[in-house]
Amino acid sequence: MSAENAADPARALAGVAGLDVPESYLGVAVRADEVSMFDGQATRDKDPRKSLHVQEVPTPELGPGEALIAVMASAINYNTVWTSIFEPMSTFGFLQRYGKLSTLTRRHDLPYHVVGSDAAGVVLRVGAGVTKWQPGDQVVAHCLSVELEDAAGHDDTMLDPQQRIWGFETNFGGLAQLAIVKTNQLMPKPAHLTWEEAAAPGLVNSTAYRQLVSRHGADMKQGDVVLIWGASGGLGSYATQMALNGGAIPVCVVSSPEKADLCKRMGAELVIDRTAEAYRFWKDDNTQDPAEWKRLGARIRELTGGEDPDIVFEHPGRETFGASVFVAKRGGTIVTCASTSGFEHQYDNRYLWMHLKRIVGSHFANYHEAWQANRLIDLGLVHPTLSKTFPMEQTGQATYEVHRNAHQGKVGVLCLAPEEGLGVRDPEKRARHSEAINRFRGV
Repeated sequence: MSAENAADPARALAGVAGLDVPESYLGVAVRADEVSMFDGQATRDKDPRKSLHVQEVPTPELGPGEALIAVMASAINYNTVWTSIFEPMSTFGFLQRYGKLSTLTRRHDLPYHVVGSDAAGVVLRVGAGVTKWQPGDQVVAHCLSVELEDAAGHDDTMLDPQQRIWGFETNFGGLAQLAIVKTNQLMPKPAHLTWEEAAAPGLVNSTAYRQLVSRHGADMKQGDVVLIWGASGGLGSYATQMALNGGAIPVCVVSSPEKADLCKRMGAELVIDRTAEAYRFWKDDNTQDPAEWKRLGARIRELTGGEDPDIVFEHPGRETFGASVFVAKRGGTIVTCASTSGFEHQYDNRYLWMHLKRIVGSHFANYHEAWQANRLIDLGLVHPTLSKTFPMEQTGQATYEVHRNAHQGKVGVLCLAPEEGLGVRDPEKRARHSEAINRFRGV
């Protein structure tokens, strides 16, 4: 797609249906013959810049109920970090298992894996049976891929036994010029956002919505005190906005004065800089320090006027989970996903069992939740937290920065969009929200 069409939606909509689909395209991929390249290295030392390759790949066959989209922009999520360092396992195992499901899914089992679980772009082609979407539609894609052939998925699509995360547990992801999605992954692109801004919220915004707002997660209500770890990060920045937007009281935990300032710019008043206050929840690799849990709990009460958190929005995992269980109020909820600091959690069960607390596992979002989360973006009630954008050729560097936590909010990637700032169709609406849209830029 030309730069002119990317900048002029009317021209793009008129011409997309007639465009030829190329036989190949550029995608960001890991390779099956390199899965052992980091063996013996510590997690922190594994470098995505060495394992992520921008390479030409064949355009896959389009199946029924699917869409081929021209990807204008994408974004980095922590699942791309995991894929790139082959932890906790190689994603080629996911592709092999998916490939055994049917003749159509066999396309995904390849010696390369095109990654990426966010995308904003334009529909190029739709497969048989698709009526809701057509070539030329400007869309964002959420990352829930399910087959919906089992009854278990029809009350909550996240419970489908064939539930997968697109671009992580499937191939043909969004860090590419083209991508294949199921058409029920598609949602309207908010017209007031650029391509790169529209691509940034997808995975994390939907994840935060289910985890915090949905009845399947913490079911947050007005007045709830919500402790949010990593409150200025890719996931926490959306949880912070949703807490504020929903009438809750966020207590934002961050690791620097700059991150604390971002939370305050979002409207949060209660912020803990865990680095400045020198919290160390582990004495060594095997021993937690309950005195630090108590110190954190006392600090939270100091900020809230004596209240404990109704909800703990937990995603760091091993490093913080013991503290999270301890500080949640009697009858409160610890809602958890991701575990970016480690998957094996340790906590003192007395504080869970005797104080009637709940631990709720939460993973991405179902179709309805993803749609509702995107609606909040479209309404201008929640805003992108895009801080920096890379060209696709530098996706390895972008992923490295997320891996090393050297970023704020979300990190974007330009795919077919030739430059930042394209794709806005409602400049008046954008002008009303420009300060909020740009508050993470350049931080």
